[in-house]
Amino acid sequence: MTSGWYLLIIPGLIWGASFLFIAEALRSIGPNGVTFVRICIGFATLAFFPAARKPVERSDWAAVVWLGILWFAFPLSMFPFAEQRVSSALTGMLNGANPLFATLVASLIARCAPSHGVAVGLAVGIGGAVLMALPAMSEGRSSAIGIAMILAALVSYGIALNLARSLQQKYGAVPVIWRAQAVGLVLTAPLGFPDLEAAHWTAAPLLSLLALGVFGTAIANVVMASAAGRFGAARASSTTFLIPVVALVLGVAVRGEQVAPLSLVGGAVCLVGAWLMKRASG
Repeated sequence: MTSGWYLLIIPGLIWGASFLFIAEALRSIGPNGVTFVRICIGFATLAFFPAARKPVERSDWAAVVWLGILWFAFPLSMFPFAEQRVSSALTGMLNGANPLFATLVASLIARCAPSHGVAVGLAVGIGGAVLMALPAMSEGRSSAIGIAMILAALVSYGIALNLARSLQQKYGAVPVIWRAQAVGLVLTAPLGFPDLEAAHWTAAPLLSLLALGVFGTAIANVVMASAAGRFGAARASSTTFLIPVVALVLGVAVRGEQVAPLSLVGGAVCLVGAWLMKRASG
């Protein structure tokens, strides 16, 4: 690991485990509380990193506010509600489509069609996402709503990642993320506090929520920023390929979740699409 490959592996492992942590935390606290507390812990953890306090110009704060909504408050609120309806394994597997949505949004913003190779990867990946979602969609209205929430979160992530690119190039990732988390914290507090007051804690959910905040909402972002600085953003993004695999293994092994064979096939197809897209884009 002396070559620094651990910087590419650690974020994928942490973010893949985050869906298990969400499911475990929901045993003690409501979904709005999960989102509020994880952002609160993540914000407090990032405060210990001097890089987070690098100044950001006032003219860029409007974009930071949008990031607080699109990167934290909205998508992180969707996942706990979704996991009340579908498994943590499927939620994590669908997150393998995140690069696809980011690329689609980038093409729409640029008003430029992607290259042929990228378009092929997108088509394959989206087909895989559809295959993953089909079994849950057929299970009833509740599961369908859960899938819709996950897809809405992925669209939000896609917009946020494109919005964040110029800010991160200007200031670095950590100062931007820390301030966006502050916005997310304020926005999620009104609904999060009631869930926090009504929580009934046991050891496993509490430790899961602490891990979700410290590692999933803070440390993984710091490591990802280090990886981007060392290897470049495109290569560092390969860590996302680990997320669906880790989520699947932990969901099945720890929580005994069952995943439909068609969803497993779809997950593999989605990863192939993301890989084709990444290879085509260099």
